[in-house]
Amino acid sequence: MSHRPKHPPRLTPFQKYGNPVWFITFGTHKRKPIWANDCIHSAFVKFAEQQAARGIAIGEYMIMPDHVHFFIRLAPEFKLGTTIGFLKKALSKALKENGSNMPRWQPNFFDHMLRSSASYSAKWEYVL
Repeated sequence: MSHRPKHPPRLTPFQKYGNPVWFITFGTHKRKPIWANDCIHSAFVKFAEQQAARGIAIGEYMIMPDHVHFFIRLAPEFKLGTTIGFLKKALSKALKENGSNMPRWQPNFFDHMLRSSASYSAKWEYVL
């Protein structure tokens, strides 16, 4: 019996795109609208500022009550899934400090590697 991976493999090990920009979306557990507050925005901005010094660039973003969209570019030594996990952890900490103890995340996240300026524009238009 062969083992099927839980998630399909990323393209980056198979195709070389340099240092791509990713479009990321992830949401709250059961789409609970718990992000409509300043503490989440502050935690997101603080995370982005801290990571910029490490070679992780977070660009345009939109925080909705139950999900977030943003663009990110990673230095080659970083992994996308690990970085998103650290962001979720930072936002969880902010929620906890704001009095929320409920489960916070939908499993995983959606990612799309941008391959052209047209792709970036299309994704940003979707967000807006």
